[in-house]
Amino acid sequence: MHTAFFKEDLKVMGVISSVVKIKTKGRTEVINITEKVNEELSKTGLDKGVVTIFVKGSTAAITTIEYESALVTDIKGLFEKLIPSNISYAHDDTWGDANGYSHLRASMLGPSLTVPFEKKTLFLGTWQQIVLLDFDNRPRDRQIMLQFIGE
Repeated sequence: MHTAFFKEDLKVMGVISSVVKIKTKGRTEVINITEKVNEELSKTGLDKGVVTIFVKGSTAAITTIEYESALVTDIKGLFEKLIPSNISYAHDDTWGDANGYSHLRASMLGPSLTVPFEKKTLFLGTWQQIVLLDFDNRPRDRQIMLQFIGE
């Protein structure tokens, strides 16, 4: 069977990458980056697809939450209970940088998130925002790679 392709049938797919830089304070800082992702999406010209949000480094993570002050406080409290910052870890003994807890916390959430978009709009719930969590024990200059794949 022979199939003919017409120009109208072909979808133009694209991969567009950008880097967002954010100065952080560390200490389980939670930063809403949804608007930055939306801004970059609007620059791509893509209508639908997916975006992968990836933070460079092993002491930060990306996830989604309802970004409001009480929940941010609760998240900080949760991580302090699960992986306390005031005890020593083997990593600290090896490297002397006292941020073993930061690495453990980041590994629980992971460095990336993939979000679909349709009609140039991120497919997020009403109260769902994309957040960067910086767990390190000092301020950092974070780089977040956004990779949009779509048409």
